Amino acid sequence: MQVPAKTPAERVFHALSFELIATIICAPLFSWIMGVPLAHMGALTLMFAGVAMAWNMVFNAIFERIEHRYRLSRTLMLRVVHACLFEGGLVVMLVPLGAWWLNVSLWEAFVIDIGIMLFFLPYTFFFNLAYDHLRARWMSRRALA
Repeated sequence: MQVPAKTPAERVFHALSFELIATIICAPLFSWIMGVPLAHMGALTLMFAGVAMAWNMVFNAIFERIEHRYRLSRTLMLRVVHACLFEGGLVVMLVPLGAWWLNVSLWEAFVIDIGIMLFFLPYTFFFNLAYDHLRARWMSRRALA
């Protein structure tokens, strides 16, 4: 059974759930690691989440359109490419924001972002793997009903 394309509402749910879980993990973790007050890091984390959520919806819509057009299967390699391209786009958008908010140089913000990426690369991969698996199960159950 081919799993149907995501609706706009599902894309919003996917992005919100991804960012909510990430924010719950990241704000206290990065606050502790960087020695920055939780409120300050929490605000930055929410700004990052807003940018990332918008990028998530746009990027995944484009990626899935390409995936369907060329009939690509979600192999391990395609998932790695997906995660790397997604995170690479975020680097371009988030490094200047982080530099400004934390009052550090672009280089320092880039180094911090590398640390953040070390968390988000596997998080993105495993979140989407789990989401796709759960979605396929839900869709197959819905088709049987």
